[in-house]
Amino acid sequence: MSLFERWLTLWVALCILAGIVLGNLVPGLFATLAGLEYASVNLVVAVLIWAMVFPMMVAIDFGALKDVGQRPKGLVVTLVVNWLIKPFTMAALAVLFFNHLFAGLIDPARAPEYIAGLILLGAAPCTAMVFVWSQLTKGDPNYTLVQVSVNDLIMVVAFAPIVAFLLGVTEIRVPWETLILSVVLYIVIPLIAGWLTRRALIAGGQPVEAFIARLKPASVLGLLLTVILLFGFQGQVILAQPVLIALIAVPILIQSYGIFALGYAWAWAWRLPHKVAAPCALIGTSNFFELAVAVAIGLFGLNSGAALATVVGVLVEVPVMLSLVAFANRTRDRFPA
Repeated sequence: MSLFERWLTLWVALCILAGIVLGNLVPGLFATLAGLEYASVNLVVAVLIWAMVFPMMVAIDFGALKDVGQRPKGLVVTLVVNWLIKPFTMAALAVLFFNHLFAGLIDPARAPEYIAGLILLGAAPCTAMVFVWSQLTKGDPNYTLVQVSVNDLIMVVAFAPIVAFLLGVTEIRVPWETLILSVVLYIVIPLIAGWLTRRALIAGGQPVEAFIARLKPASVLGLLLTVILLFGFQGQVILAQPVLIALIAVPILIQSYGIFALGYAWAWAWRLPHKVAAPCALIGTSNFFELAVAVAIGLFGLNSGAALATVVGVLVEVPVMLSLVAFANRTRDRFPA
């Protein structure tokens, strides 16, 4: 690892601070950038995420995708954690904290909205950033693609019923534009671009791994700029309501580390190789925040507690996921080669 990569957590912390400061110093700039969105998908952030996931897409060997079916255990861990455990543990933690432990610290009328926002986060597994976390842990790109793709197919039919059941509402309008646009931007376009690039490299006799290594600085830069933007968008909210932001973050942090521990321990018990175990645990931990934010706004309004809770999920995710990436890399030797 280069010196820059070794101290990545420090650079992220500095970018978080820079985002909060800039968001308060030049709020107009960040308001303009935040307005560049379609179907709740910010186009500037989308470009940066595209830059982050493209190297892994180049690494995907389409000829080896058929072999993924011979190793179903990693897929089983991901699907069980994402769809049979994660939404329900998030709902339980939300109720525990906002109906009981934090009851005297918040407005009781807003508690159901905070709970709803956390439920929306827990029911929306990640589509885009998981490729970044997989790449940082040297995950199997072919296996990661299959895991994310299967998750997306299940999300189309399972997200609305699970959310409706947990929220106790009869009808959930799924923002199909957000879901479809995110899949196209974060998977389809970079996947096609990666496939074409890989073909061109092989045809030209150039080593694929060397090309990917040259892209790595751009990928890390995309991550840091994304952090600045995300925290800049909410810089004023963070300084205006720091205690509330911290309270909402508590159950999200417990959920994130708990879900990762469950998935990682299960993968270790099943003796999965680290290049499958790390991504499958990280997939279960990460969230599809665009979808969660869009549904929260649609159901409860832009200034609701539910929308705020989903935004806090966005803010918490990158630092938490980087800490888990670091832990996964330190424990690589505990898994079979």
